[in-house]
Amino acid sequence: MAFAAGFLLIAAYGWMALKGPQGFEALLAKHREMRQLQEQNVILSRENDRRRERIRRLKDSPSEQEMEIRKQLKLQKQGETTFILPDSPKESTKPAQPE
Repeated sequence: MAFAAGFLLIAAYGWMALKGPQGFEALLAKHREMRQLQEQNVILSRENDRRRERIRRLKDSPSEQEMEIRKQLKLQKQGETTFILPDSPKESTKPAQPE
């Protein structure tokens, strides 16, 4: 009888350990969150590298500097033609209303 009660107690403890708030599901959720954060870290690292490269090019290249200044100030050289195209129409996210 004591053996059965001990086994039942151990089984109940094991069940609670696996299904409780600190159990197996929580462990899986933590692993998913870690994987997601690692992926975000990789994306942000690539973005940082891309921005560092752009900053380096802007520091080292007078032509890059000139292009960026002209782009931001919307300047153009004499005799240069600039084409400004309209933005493409955005698709409506609202459902069409019946007429």
